[in-house]
Amino acid sequence: MYIHETKIKVRYAETDQMGIVHHSNYYIWFELARTEFFEAIALPYDLIERDGIMFPLVESSCIYKESARYAENLIIKAWIEEIKGMKFTFLYQVIREEDKRVLAIGKTIHVPVDKNMKLINLKKKNPRLLETIKAVISAK
Repeated sequence: MYIHETKIKVRYAETDQMGIVHHSNYYIWFELARTEFFEAIALPYDLIERDGIMFPLVESSCIYKESARYAENLIIKAWIEEIKGMKFTFLYQVIREEDKRVLAIGKTIHVPVDKNMKLINLKKKNPRLLETIKAVISAK
């Protein structure tokens, strides 16, 4: 299974008065990591979208274990846990680089749709895309 790592440094604008990252920023980081995941497997979003395929978010969750703070260096790990039917489930870990502590665990679920937001069958619409993604998640 391919796990992509994105490194970030917490910016002041992402924190509250106490220097703690606001919870909404974790979802922005998940999106960044997911975008870089697709780029790393040579399937950047812009190419996928040119083919008329989008992956909107239909469900999300995050478990906050410890606070991330201003100026900390973080690693956001992202991987596809499974493809079940039309659903793609991504998992995430937010890790403080200094001590390797897991600060948060996230999950997002996405479905493939066309530009009219109608569900599409990737096996018919773009089998290469689906096979590439499946190969990545089944790789050891």
